[in-house]
Amino acid sequence: MFNKNLKLVIAALIIGYAVYQFIEGNIGNGIFLILLSLVFIFLYFRNEMILLAFLRMRKQDFKGTAKWLSKIKNPETALIRKQQGYYNYLHGIMASQTNLTQAEKYFKKALKLGLSMSYDIAMAKLSLAGIAMQKRRKREATILLNEAKKLDKQNMLADQIKMMQQQMKKI
Repeated sequence: MFNKNLKLVIAALIIGYAVYQFIEGNIGNGIFLILLSLVFIFLYFRNEMILLAFLRMRKQDFKGTAKWLSKIKNPETALIRKQQGYYNYLHGIMASQTNLTQAEKYFKKALKLGLSMSYDIAMAKLSLAGIAMQKRRKREATILLNEAKKLDKQNMLADQIKMMQQQMKKI
C-alpha cells in the first residue's frame, strides 16, 4: 500500500509530532502518537499485503491469495529482503498446485532471499524435496528431506516427512 521508505518517513513525522505534544504537556496525545507510529514501523517489517495473502492462504483461497499478491507492484523495490522471500514462498505454494517447474523456481528463490521462521524453511525444503522426487532426482530429494527434518523442531511436518521417505524407498 505504502512504499517501505514512506512508512518510515510517516513514522518519523508522527514521532516528531509526539515529542512536540510531550513538550506542550499533552502526555496522552504523545503516548497515542507513539503507539500509532509503532503501527507504521511494524508494517515496515511485515508488509500488509503479504499478511493479508497469508490469511487467504490459511483458508485455502488461492484466488484471494493471488489477488493480494498481485497488488504488490515491483516486489524487488517495494519489499525488504525477507518479505521478498515470503512473496516467492507464497507464489511457490500456489504454483505447486499446477506447475512444478515454476514452483521449484519460486521455492529456491524464497530460500535464497531468506525466510524468518524455521518451519517455513522446512516447508519450502520439503516441497522442493517432493518436486525433486517427482522429477526422479532421488539424491537431491534425500538431502532436502534430511534438511527439512532437522529444521522441523516441533515435529509439525513429521507425518509428511515419513510419508515422503516411504515413497522414496519405492523409487
